[in-house]
Amino acid sequence: MLHGRKGKKILVIRFSSIGDIVLASPVFRCLKQQLPNVEIHFLTKRSMKAVTEANPYIDQFHYLDKSLQDLIPKLMSQQFDYIIDLHKNFRSWMVQYQLKVPVYAFQKLSWQKWLLTKTGINRMPANHITLRSLAAVAPLGVVNDEKGLDYFIPEGKGISLEDLPVSHRFGYIAIVIGASYATKKLPVQKLQELCKLIDYPIVLVGGKDDQQEGEAIALTDAIKIYNACGKFSLHESADIVRQSKLVISHDTGLQYIACAFNKKVLAIWGGTSPKLAVEPYYGADQLLQHPNGIAYHNFLVPDLSCQPCSNYGTKKCPRGHFKCMLLQDTHRIAGMAMQWVQSL
Repeated sequence: MLHGRKGKKILVIRFSSIGDIVLASPVFRCLKQQLPNVEIHFLTKRSMKAVTEANPYIDQFHYLDKSLQDLIPKLMSQQFDYIIDLHKNFRSWMVQYQLKVPVYAFQKLSWQKWLLTKTGINRMPANHITLRSLAAVAPLGVVNDEKGLDYFIPEGKGISLEDLPVSHRFGYIAIVIGASYATKKLPVQKLQELCKLIDYPIVLVGGKDDQQEGEAIALTDAIKIYNACGKFSLHESADIVRQSKLVISHDTGLQYIACAFNKKVLAIWGGTSPKLAVEPYYGADQLLQHPNGIAYHNFLVPDLSCQPCSNYGTKKCPRGHFKCMLLQDTHRIAGMAMQWVQSL
């Protein structure tokens, strides 16, 4: 317990990815708000800088470029009291080894995930990754405040309504078409099918790598569908999600950013699965703001023994059939999207 002690300095480690950092975000808030006079430092990859740069609960940032060699002396000079390891890989272990201070780490569940993805045997506990991250700081007297995830857009780095077509300024559904691997994404033809079935303005969200696919999808209805892929920064894309009526998303970082803004989410799962304890996460306080406490719905093709096939997704379906996405019921997804958006 840290209560009653002064001036404690804590280093939190999570190198990547966007989604995983957002899923760990309650740790920063709960540490900062519940421990007196605590100083929170965060170690992540420099490429992940934007994800937390405006987080008011982090006092100082440390960024990893390629090697820890230059960074370790700087970390040692900080004289941390504790390390919170939310990554648990070789690099985070090296930091622990060099700093030699008490460490609290989350349960990574590596063998359970391996067993699930390689054999289909499910030994995963019903314990979401966000709750496991919070459990890592429980020995310090920190509890879950039930306020959900955080994502902060720096002042002046969001979007204005003028950045969107006139036809979309009075409401739209955001469809996040990108993902880090192909098996986490609906194919273009399925996304085209889904968009045709939705009778509501749509903004496609994604990075530069998704721009061409976004253009192909938008061609099905150039008035109803606006392709924002590759046109906006992460913060601006997050703001598009924040200002939407509803979010439809693959398993990717913007799905969790949508949760942070307490948006309703329709989550579409392919090579990965909620069984990996990474489904959309909301705090109890957030759920009170939704009818019947329902903020999201997971869409999976039923009775697929090969799902999930990977922790993070793969470049192509290991079995060659890609049923987890090709058999997704777009009529059902569109129907729920319309039902939910009309109830708002």
